[in-house]
Amino acid sequence: MKVLVTGSAGQLGQDLVLLLQAQGHEVLGCDRQEMDITDLDQCVEIIGGFAPDAVIHCAAHTAVDAAETDIDAAYLINATGSRNVALAAEKVGAKMVCISTDYVFDGMGTQPYHEYDNTDPQSIYGKSKRAGEILVQSISSKFFIVRTSWVYGKYGNNFVKTMLKLGQEKPLLQVVHDQVGSPTYTVDLANFLLDLVQTEKYGIYHASNSEFCTWYEFTQAIFAEAEDILGLKFTAKLEPCTTEQFPRPAPRPAYSVMEHLSIRTNGFQDIRPWREGLRDFLLELK
Repeated sequence: MKVLVTGSAGQLGQDLVLLLQAQGHEVLGCDRQEMDITDLDQCVEIIGGFAPDAVIHCAAHTAVDAAETDIDAAYLINATGSRNVALAAEKVGAKMVCISTDYVFDGMGTQPYHEYDNTDPQSIYGKSKRAGEILVQSISSKFFIVRTSWVYGKYGNNFVKTMLKLGQEKPLLQVVHDQVGSPTYTVDLANFLLDLVQTEKYGIYHASNSEFCTWYEFTQAIFAEAEDILGLKFTAKLEPCTTEQFPRPAPRPAYSVMEHLSIRTNGFQDIRPWREGLRDFLLELK
């Protein structure tokens, strides 16, 4: 397959490009230097020139708090940019994979959200990503919308790397214990995307590592596994706290566990439990 990946310098994009290349696919990785997704003409020219079989759209405005004040930038990238990529992909008859987020839900549920539950984003980031989903669905005749959560990997900054660092520097570390979700390892997500894009099983998918935890429980696991795998010693005393103790400009979903209904009903292998992914990530860091 010929695959074009947007956001190829991001943490998911880098793992995806490496995986696709390792599997023998012809890949064009585009970051903002190679293709500005907010420029429709440029998208049409570059995607048209490469003529991919599939476009995997990872590029996004992911600065959740900054989006609350820079509303135009969030919509320009997440909505207009996604439309531009979808239009250019549709012109060459390419499949379109759009990476989305758990933030499209209100985060107030108590049961895992499935793909056909009503969306109700509470933040500008979530609203702009939902706008991108709607545009992709209305333009592309061959789309996969893949919502994921709590993503971390070898490339770029993320929660796991931050906790590994702070755990060795701080005497006390307070981590929220009232937000529940599923950490997702980029390599596991990339493997699923590769399986998905080689089919015609179009639609909306929820793809995270299976099982769930709070951020505090995730941190406990990071410390335990890193001591075992990397031999690290953590000086920080770990304490649970509430979301209210750490006010942020953008609201965070209290509950963002996603049901993998589409993965099951379309006959795909479910993604392994998050703790197994975490162990492999730490082994990769080693």
